[in-house]
Amino acid sequence: MNAVATLIAPRSTVLDESAVLSARAALVALGADAGAPDWLAPGTACDLPFGNLAPEQAEAAIRHALAGAALDVVAQPAATRRKRLLVADMESTIIEQEMLDELGDYVGLKDRIAGITARAMNGEIDFKAALHERVALLKGLKEEVIDEVWQRATLMPGAAELVATMRANGAVCVLVSGGFHCFTGRVRAWLGFDDDRGNALEIANGVLTGRALEPILDKDSKLEALLAYAGEHRVPMAETMAVGDGANDLPMLLAAGLGVAYHAKPTVAAEARARVDHGDLTALLYAQGYRVTEFRSEFPTPQP
Repeated sequence: MNAVATLIAPRSTVLDESAVLSARAALVALGADAGAPDWLAPGTACDLPFGNLAPEQAEAAIRHALAGAALDVVAQPAATRRKRLLVADMESTIIEQEMLDELGDYVGLKDRIAGITARAMNGEIDFKAALHERVALLKGLKEEVIDEVWQRATLMPGAAELVATMRANGAVCVLVSGGFHCFTGRVRAWLGFDDDRGNALEIANGVLTGRALEPILDKDSKLEALLAYAGEHRVPMAETMAVGDGANDLPMLLAAGLGVAYHAKPTVAAEARARVDHGDLTALLYAQGYRVTEFRSEFPTPQP
């Protein structure tokens, strides 16, 4: 059997055997060869190996059979499911916040900036133009506010396990964000990413000027980063994984061996090859066939 479908439940839900058997029956009904269920984590994640059916058809059939269930489903070729390169978005993916929105809170414009952010992440407006517009609203903010805002940062559930487990198994993990390097560098150190890329805020005499420095890292830059890291580390594209939630992540999600839209904006979830709507970031480990007993569970270092 050359493919596998993984069913994943969020921590608040139990994946029971009846749901797995319903999913298997849906595959058989389409003429697939379906193997025995293989539990990666009891009550949480289960593999269904199958053959003679395209992964896209398998995933659609399982989702239809389990309609209404708060479960994530990822179907893919089995041979390349274990990835050697992770390229991750930062904001609303690895951390829970949008840091530019949090900076906006200090000038009393959080709601206005957050509104622009939401439209940009859903692909309704140009990312670069939206970035310049939001940064301009921060003109005059003192540099030390960056340190204060950083204290608000919290990790997305499963982020520490995702990075620690993949790195322990030889994968390269990089952070590529349309946010700012003053934050990506700290998240890199916090979780142990191998590298990070982000934009730069212009600061003069300890004050934000309201400008972001060129070149701006946008959706094309994220795709270029994925290709560059894969080339540098000699990783075939089939063995790469990308994860993000916004429209500026979509090109890299579509190019990666497994591109995962994580609790993503509607336009992104609709186009991405794979999506996680319910679970946390450990879903990306289950999708790669890791068993819960293989997770690295050490806590990350404190915020730098």
